Amino acid sequence: SCARKHMLKDDVFEKIRLMNYSRETFRTYWSWIEQFLRFSRHNGEWIHPREMREPEVEKFLTFLAVKRHVSAKTQNQAFSALMFLYSKVLKIELKNVSALRAKESMNIPVVLSRDETKRLLDNLSGVYLLMAQLMYGSGLRLDETMNLRIKDIDFDRGMIHLKTTKGSKPRTTCMASVLIEPLKRRVSHVARLHASDVRNKVARVALPKAFGRKSRSAESSLSWYFLFASNSLSQCPETGRIGRHHMDESNIGRAIKQASQKARIVKRVTPHTLRHSFATHLLEQGTDLRTIQELMGHADISTTMIYLHVKLDGVASTKSPLQSLIG
Repeated sequence: SCARKHMLKDDVFEKIRLMNYSRETFRTYWSWIEQFLRFSRHNGEWIHPREMREPEVEKFLTFLAVKRHVSAKTQNQAFSALMFLYSKVLKIELKNVSALRAKESMNIPVVLSRDETKRLLDNLSGVYLLMAQLMYGSGLRLDETMNLRIKDIDFDRGMIHLKTTKGSKPRTTCMASVLIEPLKRRVSHVARLHASDVRNKVARVALPKAFGRKSRSAESSLSWYFLFASNSLSQCPETGRIGRHHMDESNIGRAIKQASQKARIVKRVTPHTLRHSFATHLLEQGTDLRTIQELMGHADISTTMIYLHVKLDGVASTKSPLQSLIG
C-alpha cells in the first residue's frame, strides 16, 4: 500500500506541475489528501481513493467541522484538494458532496501601526530588511517576494511586475523610491553570483514550465535569476541538475519573529502582517479601495474591504463614554 501511496503522490505532483501550480500548492493539497487517506483507513489498511466516493469525502469534511473545529476557509481548502484529486488526477467527477460545513467567520487581519512597523524594520538588517521593506512597501506576499526575478524590477518606472502570483494573475505594484539603491545593490550581488556560475558552467535557474520549453537559454540568463538568489547552489528536485534557487523562505519568517520580539511588539507578527499593514496604511492615507485592490491583486473587492474593519482613523477619533465620566 505504501508503494501505491507513493505512486499517487507522484501523480498529484505531476498534475500540479503540468498545470503550473506552485510547489506550495502541492504541499498543501497533498497534506489534505494524506489526511483524508489516513482518516479513511479500514482496519488499519490504506484504501485507494478510487475505491471511495462522495460518502467518504462528506464524512471527512464533516469530521473537520465537527471534531477538528476548523474554519470555513480551512474546510474549503481541504474540499478543493480532494476535488483536485478526483477531477484532475483520477478523472472521477464527484457530484452533490454535502457535508456539515464549518461556520463562516470574518477574520480581522493583524495590522501594525506605523510606529510598530518602523520599530520592526529598525530591528532587521541586510537582506531580511530589504525583503521586509518590499513586503510592506509594495504589498507583496512572501512567495511573491521569494519568486521575484531580476527582470521584474522596473527601476525607470518605479514599479514591480509580478508574474508568479496567487491564482496566477499577473499584476504590477508600486515600488518605494527609497528602495532603488538597496535593490540595485542586491542586483549587483546576484550579478556576481551569476558571473561565478557562468565561469563554473552551472548558471542555471528554474523557469516557469511553459516558458522553459520555449526558451531553454533563458535559464542561464541573469535577468531570470531570482532577486533573492541563495548564496549556495542546490539540486533541482525535478531535474536533478545543479543550479541556483532562491533563498529558504523560512529564514525571513524567523528573522521577522525575532525582530518583533526585540521591538517589543506583542502582536503575532508574520511576513504576511506586512502586506496587511501596507493595505491598511494606504487606506488610512486616503487611497481608494479600487486602487488598493489592484495593488494587492484581489480578484474581488470584498476581499479588499476587510481592511475597512482595521483602519484606525475612525476608531482612533472616537471618544469612549468612560472618558466623560472620569475625565
